[in-house]
Amino acid sequence: MRIKNSLLLLLVAVLLFSCDKKRVFDEYKSVGSAWNKDSIVTFDLPVLDSTKRYNLFVNLRDNDNYKYSNLFLIVSLESPNGYTKVDTLEYQMAEPDGTLLGDGFTDIKESKLYYKENVRFRGKYKVHIKQAVRENGKVPGVTFLDGITEVGFRIENKD
Repeated sequence: MRIKNSLLLLLVAVLLFSCDKKRVFDEYKSVGSAWNKDSIVTFDLPVLDSTKRYNLFVNLRDNDNYKYSNLFLIVSLESPNGYTKVDTLEYQMAEPDGTLLGDGFTDIKESKLYYKENVRFRGKYKVHIKQAVRENGKVPGVTFLDGITEVGFRIENKD
């Protein structure tokens, strides 16, 4: 009976991990319990097949300490030749009643946010992500953004 349960558990684990066939790159970095406005999270991307196209995502793990309905990010994609494309992005993070969006059964939610679609890479790239949340009516940014615990970046095959 013990061997049968072990084999069943192994089969379930293999099925769960093999379902993610589109994933090319997926990495998270911790920002602690609060994301400092001056903290830039950087990802060194692997060299990818230049004949293929990819979809790019910013992944976030957050918890109930996140008190805003949206999130502003500044994402920079640095190419091998030094050219950097900078985007300011806004994402909805909560329902109007304050319920956090994202996947998860506990107070920790994981959000997969679209960044770019149909991208072709030629060489080794870097991605830099920083938060740019501001409170209504205030010019300075939120110094410590509570509730965001990890920032991730994901690349998927387009097909």
